[in-house]
Amino acid sequence: MASSSDPDKLMSKADKLTKLSFTRWNADWKSATSLYEQAAIAYRFRKDNEKAKDAFEKASKGQEMISSPWDAAKHMESAAALAKELGRWNEVSDFYHRASELYRECGRPQPASDALAKGASALEEKSPDEAIKMYDEACSVLEEDGKEQMAFDLYRAAAALYIKMEKYSDAASFFLRLGSAADKCNAINSQCKAYLSAIIIYLYAHDFQQAQKCYNDCSEVQAFLNSDQNRCATKLLSAYEESDAEEIKRIAQSSAFNHLDHVVIRLARKLPTGDLQAIKKADDGEESLDEDDLT
Repeated sequence: MASSSDPDKLMSKADKLTKLSFTRWNADWKSATSLYEQAAIAYRFRKDNEKAKDAFEKASKGQEMISSPWDAAKHMESAAALAKELGRWNEVSDFYHRASELYRECGRPQPASDALAKGASALEEKSPDEAIKMYDEACSVLEEDGKEQMAFDLYRAAAALYIKMEKYSDAASFFLRLGSAADKCNAINSQCKAYLSAIIIYLYAHDFQQAQKCYNDCSEVQAFLNSDQNRCATKLLSAYEESDAEEIKRIAQSSAFNHLDHVVIRLARKLPTGDLQAIKKADDGEESLDEDDLT
């Protein structure tokens, strides 16, 4: 039939099958969905992304109507990828969110998280705040299912984006979240690297007090206390306490930092930042206040 190769005619026929009339009392979603799928593939082959996106969106709706959320999610991801090509950033977020919801309906947290991560990655440049939210949700989906180890790359991606946005405290928080997840998985190396990364980020942001607090808190974890990363952090903080810029540079350039994420290595190589004397004075001021509190 001529209509079989004409996606416009396929769409028209499918639309008619889903609309009720005096002669059609029940929508034929099964037949319509097959036509929408054929049209979507044909449009995509023609590189008519706008119409392909709409066809995949309708095919997704059709799969939902015939109780096939897995296929509905797949089609929604296809629509999201085309929305990205078209620069429809709100739709990118909406479609990947919907795909994730559909995967969760199937009881499949991994692809549900993956869909959110794809959306986050697509939105990093154009809508970084939304990308962060999606990375956060993607991590949460896996955490809720007890699959934290599958989220390690997502924590890192979110932290890297926060660094790019110069939101250093938030970046450090994501590395600490990674450390906590690694602790649950007994992934000691990842845990220790995450803690050291957080300390470096606080130092880069001139927040010696928070870096020291982070170090103290993390050192309560036995695995970190006995690690090479802890020894690096100890030396680095000691150099800061002595306001020894050359020693800070020497430690930060050492090979011990080479196994951290690239974004963290770049920050470490720039240490020290800020006025070391001012940092030390601020810390001393806090200590004297603490001593007063004890009396």
